[in-house]
Amino acid sequence: MAEGERQTPSDSSEDAPLTTQNFIIPKKEIHTVPDMGKWKRSQAYADYIGFILTLNEGVKGKKLSFEYKVSEAIEKLVVLLNTLDRWIDETPPVDQPSRFGNKAYRTWYARLDQEAENLVATVVPPHLAAAVPEVAVYLKESVGNSTRIDYGTGHEAAFAAFLCCLCKIGVLRVDDQIAIVFKVFNRYLEVMRKLQKTYRMEPAGSQGVWGLDDFQFLPFIWGSSQLIDHPYLEPRHFVDEKAVSENHKDYMFLECILFITEMKTGPFAEHSNQLWNISAVPSWSKVNQGLIRMYKAECLEKFPVIQHFKFGSLLPIHPVTSSC
Repeated sequence: MAEGERQTPSDSSEDAPLTTQNFIIPKKEIHTVPDMGKWKRSQAYADYIGFILTLNEGVKGKKLSFEYKVSEAIEKLVVLLNTLDRWIDETPPVDQPSRFGNKAYRTWYARLDQEAENLVATVVPPHLAAAVPEVAVYLKESVGNSTRIDYGTGHEAAFAAFLCCLCKIGVLRVDDQIAIVFKVFNRYLEVMRKLQKTYRMEPAGSQGVWGLDDFQFLPFIWGSSQLIDHPYLEPRHFVDEKAVSENHKDYMFLECILFITEMKTGPFAEHSNQLWNISAVPSWSKVNQGLIRMYKAECLEKFPVIQHFKFGSLLPIHPVTSSC
């Protein structure tokens, strides 16, 4: 998973090459629709999708309550997310005429914008301090847009990219796989849901009833992988209120369904038509494969999403190299 770019042979330690790496502030590279070809051929795309699929494999058939190793880096990332959560409590919504997009979010975001590098520095060891400004950009990009006060799958992708970068510099390692999803990403989801509810954030680029979900995609992929070969829960059960309420604490997919039913009113088939259709798929492995294809087509290959993605030395725009 941490198949970072190794520019020079490693002599004494796995992290040695990184001390000579030139870290850069990531920037946008996809400016027009024809640029999408650059993205799909890039090292960044290959590494990003490889990261998503590695984690997908790692959580297959495992409950959230599964016992897994929790490293110091994982603990530090949870503390970082707890800090973001606390800042929401310290920044209550303001009274305003508009129901959506509470302007207090901008105050919350300004604090993150200012503190992001300090927060990331608590996770990254001193010998990798040069990587902090590059990695911190992905954290800032992962919580929504402060101008539009919206959040969508592009922001979620930035958080996955943030975690991918931490793998590439060796802060997170192969045996952190399960904890990355169950402990860190799950905590990130909780904080994002709190942001969305507290500040009534708009869905970014939502396809409404025809999209999978207003805000997230990855927990449906990893959550369906968790349910592969489940002894009794089948895809048809996730539209059953009782099955969801009894099992949501163990499975990310069901947690997502619960959040949707809390946030939306009316028949499930009407407000979440795509998910309703997915409930007719016979097996979780087919659901999982279908969602991966859908993620590539509806998120990673859509210009409105990828135009905001930023590229640096860890997730570079240059074409895939075979020497990696």
